[in-house]
Amino acid sequence: MADTLKRLVGPKQLESSTTTQYTVPALTTATIRFIHFSNPTVSDVTVTMSIGADAAGTRLFDAFVVPAKSVLEIPCNIVMAAAEILAAHAGTATALVATISGIEVT
Repeated sequence: MADTLKRLVGPKQLESSTTTQYTVPALTTATIRFIHFSNPTVSDVTVTMSIGADAAGTRLFDAFVVPAKSVLEIPCNIVMAAAEILAAHAGTATALVATISGIEVT
C-alpha cells in the first residue's frame, strides 16, 4: 500500500451547474483532508458539494454561503471509496475558486 498526499482538485473556478470535480481512481481509497474556497468577488456566493450524484442526501454543503472577498478553509477527514465522485457547483459561475487536498491510498 502506498499513501500519497496530493491536491485532488484545483485550484479551479467552479461552474454554476453541478459537475464532477474528482473521481477516486480504481483500487484506491481517498481521504479529503482540506477544502479551500476563495471568493474574490464583491458579492456573497453559495457553494454546493456532494459525494455521488447531487441530491439532498449526499451533500456535504447545501448552498453554503462564502462571503464576498473572503476565504473559507475547512479541515476535514472524509473517506471516499474507489469510483466515488466529488461533485460541486457555485451559485454564480466562475465566482468561487476551489482547492481540495487529500490522501490517496492504493
